[in-house]
Amino acid sequence: MKQEMMTIVRQKELAPRIYELVLAGELVKEMKMPGQFLHIRVPRNDLLLRRPISINQYDRETGTCTIIYRVEGEGTKVFSELSAGDLLDVMGPLGHGFEINELKSGDTAFIVGGGIGVPPLYQLSKELKKKGVNVIHFLGFGTSEVVYYAEEFEALAETRFSTDDGTFGLQGNVGNLLLAEKKQPTAVFACGNNGLLKTVEQLYAEIDNVQLSLEARMACGMGACYACVCHVPEAENQSVKVCEDGPVFQAGEVIF
Repeated sequence: MKQEMMTIVRQKELAPRIYELVLAGELVKEMKMPGQFLHIRVPRNDLLLRRPISINQYDRETGTCTIIYRVEGEGTKVFSELSAGDLLDVMGPLGHGFEINELKSGDTAFIVGGGIGVPPLYQLSKELKKKGVNVIHFLGFGTSEVVYYAEEFEALAETRFSTDDGTFGLQGNVGNLLLAEKKQPTAVFACGNNGLLKTVEQLYAEIDNVQLSLEARMACGMGACYACVCHVPEAENQSVKVCEDGPVFQAGEVIF
């Protein structure tokens, strides 16, 4: 983990309140595991806590990385007003990401994402494709208006979409997409809200390799403040920290 003043290369709005931000800096050389996150200081003195944002993709050759975030409050609103050439105080990469070493060419991986849980799955898919893994994406959004990165995911591998209102892809949530799927995966990777993760955990209880990336509010981002703890099944008074031990866990390791 390093701390650096990274330079904004470009920023654009992908969908209402959803932004793609490209950063450049030496810190990118440390990015080797999809599913990790950056802890970014808001450049405003009255906003003290850093904001944790997952890494969408990275390119160590060009020294650039991309984050995708949704404007939720004052901190992310400030981010959305920045432009090329501005600097951001960034710590990272942080957390434990997706483990893909066990997968081999010819295996089938389901990649499941919902809403703002979709971004970290893009680099994961790229890494799996490099290994020759057969990837199928299952991506869910609220409505067609907030769908983003559809073409990018389709360019990588077979992609199925759902929206709550049926305006893009299948009507319903990602669970409906998974229930309609006939193929059986070797591994499943998911990121999204707890409802989505619980569905994946239940549907693929017989699959050994199911990895779930949790969304959680974090303060320090390094395991010191205990603001993002999750309890462990069948272990009284035992907990793990999403920022340090996660955000990615094997199914069954934590209670949502």
